[in-house]
Amino acid sequence: EGQKMSKSKGNVLDPIDLIDGISLEDLVEKRIGSLMLPKMKQTIEKATRRQFPDGLQSYGTDALRFTFCSLASTGRDINFDVGRIEGYRNFCNKLWNATRFVMMKMDGHNLSDFDISHMTVFDRWIGSSLQATESKVARAIESYRLDLASQAIYEFVWNEYCDWYLELTKPILAEGGANSETQNATRYTLATVLETILRLTHPLMPYITEELWQQIAPLIGRGGNTISKAPYPVHDAGKVDASAEADVDWMKGVIVAVRTIRGEMNLSPATAIPMMLAGGTEDDRDRLARLETLIIPLAKLSEVRFLDIGESIPASSTQLIGQLEVHVPMAGLIDVNSEVRRLEKLVKKLRGDIQGLRGKLSNPGFIDKAPESVVERERGRLAEAEKQLAKISVKVIELKSG
Repeated sequence: EGQKMSKSKGNVLDPIDLIDGISLEDLVEKRIGSLMLPKMKQTIEKATRRQFPDGLQSYGTDALRFTFCSLASTGRDINFDVGRIEGYRNFCNKLWNATRFVMMKMDGHNLSDFDISHMTVFDRWIGSSLQATESKVARAIESYRLDLASQAIYEFVWNEYCDWYLELTKPILAEGGANSETQNATRYTLATVLETILRLTHPLMPYITEELWQQIAPLIGRGGNTISKAPYPVHDAGKVDASAEADVDWMKGVIVAVRTIRGEMNLSPATAIPMMLAGGTEDDRDRLARLETLIIPLAKLSEVRFLDIGESIPASSTQLIGQLEVHVPMAGLIDVNSEVRRLEKLVKKLRGDIQGLRGKLSNPGFIDKAPESVVERERGRLAEAEKQLAKISVKVIELKSG
């Protein structure tokens, strides 16, 4: 509510209660039991019961510590929200579950057989992405910006390692999914990246990282009795792989496009569907040729190919990735009327975007004052939006003409 925490206002939250939890009745008693202004008793009790009808849950020390780190930006008052602690408790659970997954995949396998030449593009990508995160965290800590350090760690762990990399490894580590050398390289990458994550996070979450590190470190041969004495991760430019990052970013775009079509058309994730690509560049064609066998199981496709030059596009649900068109033929899968309605909504949005961009670019004040790079970026956005509008408008006409 933006008020300063004060005993006289009865709105103080004891960190111990956030760590261990407290019932509503005990919290009320704690807040009104020794008030300097007894006349505030009823108001404080009413506010407490409204704000915390179930009392406070037990969030744990690490979740609270990480929350305070994430809020530690400079030059402003902090509006404390218990919901933030809950979010970072979920982050602790995410780390715990990731460790369980890695331990399960390591069971009975000897990582000493690891050979870097058998690393997949996913292994090289996550290792390269980790280097960028290490660099961000180092800069943040050097400038005492624990909020930026915690944000960089959170985004890498949640969005890159857990949401993408762990999922990308499942088809590879499945029985018959890849040869033993490739599987060992992936297992090694899973474990080494997680172990680095734990060392990177340790100053901000000391307890859970110690517990999990004790399980992971022996798997990769890292010695020592405690994570607190292990060396802190340092950015290694030699592990940066721009090619792998570009390949995986492209693949993620294609997979997200297919998943978006599935969601919008209510297609089951278990249903194998065909995917056709059109437009795009030679780089897109090259990437499909190299990554096709990886995309098919990840996107749950029955087939994937580029349309031949001059080949007509069948009635499809479509997503655009820059110049690349992702088509899922609708025959037997998708309701044409629903797809027309979806595309018409997209046309309306694009027209609004184009109108806004044209207005900005026709404003002399913007053209004169904005940096040239910003003006060029907006011109590029306008050109791209106009291209997409033209393509989708044609698609709507084709679907309506049937």
